[in-house]
Amino acid sequence: MRKVVAYELLSRDGVAERPDGFFADWDDAMDANLGAVIATQDAVILGRRSYREWAEFWPGSGIEPFATFINGVAKYVTTSAPLDRKWANATAIDGDLAGFVRDLRNQPGADIGVHASISVTQALLAAGVVDELRLVIAPVIAGSGRRLLDGLPAIRLEPIRSTTSPAGYLLVDYRIIR
Repeated sequence: MRKVVAYELLSRDGVAERPDGFFADWDDAMDANLGAVIATQDAVILGRRSYREWAEFWPGSGIEPFATFINGVAKYVTTSAPLDRKWANATAIDGDLAGFVRDLRNQPGADIGVHASISVTQALLAAGVVDELRLVIAPVIAGSGRRLLDGLPAIRLEPIRSTTSPAGYLLVDYRIIR
């Protein structure tokens, strides 16, 4: 069975909204961490808003290794409307997101990533579909914005790995205990 791995950028107080406002010093350790996460994935689940923003930015981007990955990987977008922008390998999910991801987990393939989409990550965590949570936590208190873990039921986590990057970012991986 494939794993569902949620990768999120957070402030120290758990804000996930607009991480470009508090991620200033991306370093080589963070690049290597991201490279290790995406190296195991052949599919990504995105929300409608993240898809729209990323479909504008990533096709013309040279930021590696993520640009090559996200432009080539199968992208499944949770939306009730047709996709308003064309992007290679993108398919709309219309209907039950958790059910779709459960079905996708049972198909052959590598890990399934969940990137950037706060509401999608929250919905999949609440539904018990996420297997691993990989966080990059900035040494910043954002103070306001949507928090990734707000409104979720209790979820037990087992630490897999944690380290600090040279720029002071925490790289923390957890396994979800069911």
